[in-house]
Amino acid sequence: MDKTVLLIDDELAITRNLGDFLEDYGCNIHTAANGKEGLTSLAEHKPDVIIVDLDMPVMDGYEFTRIAKELHPNLPIIVLSGVGMIDYAMKVVRDGAWDFIPKPLADMQIILYTMEKCLEKAQLIEENEQYQNNLEELVEKRTRQLEKTKLQIINCLGKAAEFKDNETGLHVIRVAEMSHILALNLGLEKDFCKLIQEAAPMHDVGKIGIRDNVLLKNGKLNEEEWEHMQQHTIFGCSILATGQVQNNKRHNICTLANCSPERLLKNDSRNDLITVAKRVALFHHETWDGTGYPFGLAGVNIPIEARIISLVDVFDAISSKRHYKDVFPEDACRDIIREGRGTKFDPAVVDVFFQCLDTIISAKDHFLD
Repeated sequence: MDKTVLLIDDELAITRNLGDFLEDYGCNIHTAANGKEGLTSLAEHKPDVIIVDLDMPVMDGYEFTRIAKELHPNLPIIVLSGVGMIDYAMKVVRDGAWDFIPKPLADMQIILYTMEKCLEKAQLIEENEQYQNNLEELVEKRTRQLEKTKLQIINCLGKAAEFKDNETGLHVIRVAEMSHILALNLGLEKDFCKLIQEAAPMHDVGKIGIRDNVLLKNGKLNEEEWEHMQQHTIFGCSILATGQVQNNKRHNICTLANCSPERLLKNDSRNDLITVAKRVALFHHETWDGTGYPFGLAGVNIPIEARIISLVDVFDAISSKRHYKDVFPEDACRDIIREGRGTKFDPAVVDVFFQCLDTIISAKDHFLD
């Protein structure tokens, strides 16, 4: 038994005899005459197990056990107790000692048996703690992998939407970068701002479900075509919820329970990428005054991420060339955003947008088509 044992007893004969016995079994022995000396030896030698008497001068076994358990909760402490002190021994066991051995020692083998039992328990505790630590690390690793996979899926879907409406080019990347800048300047939490950046490319993913003759039409859409185009918000949420487009003629009703506006609005999660992406896809055409689509939400009832992306999406659309229009002059772009303050856009978002406009334009220019 290659273990370090600390013996604490004011009876020299006991520590000498017990120490000699345990040394014969390969133990490394340290002794102390009272609890105070025991604490010093504990700090110096870091024993694997402690055997301590209760009735000692200077510092008794009760006080030593209390302090030692605070310092080393998983260190085995075995109490030596006189026959007339069994009740006291039981109390100290309840207070943190692992076991007790009555005096006088009738059979030294009892010491070995008790030590082995306590050391096995200590090993099990240590192995369990290591397992828990490794499990936490494994769970954290798996969580990171899942988040990475989610982001990869989001990026793939964004690319798919670009292929369908290929004249938008780097539009989704610009919207993501500008949304991130605007979110940070609004004072939102950094992790949430990052989620907005990662979810932003999904705002128009529902266009995958829009007919080509509508999506790529040169010229103004008729009433039926416009109603069909509006469905891209619901298509986008449906794709993110199930991976499938639910083409429902009742375009103003989202039929999927996990994509219902009530549930998405009630869910205030700011740490789940898919939830934020679904809210962006479904609500980014809602307007501050309630005249938007598909649900006619108004004001702060519209999630902040959708309010941010709504403004940035419009700004990029009017300041970039599309197959159906030319670029608007810079002053006209700014005027359109200003005119939308309090009607189409959240006034606070508009104000912050202009405060950091130079940074936003710099990010936009970096990803020109």
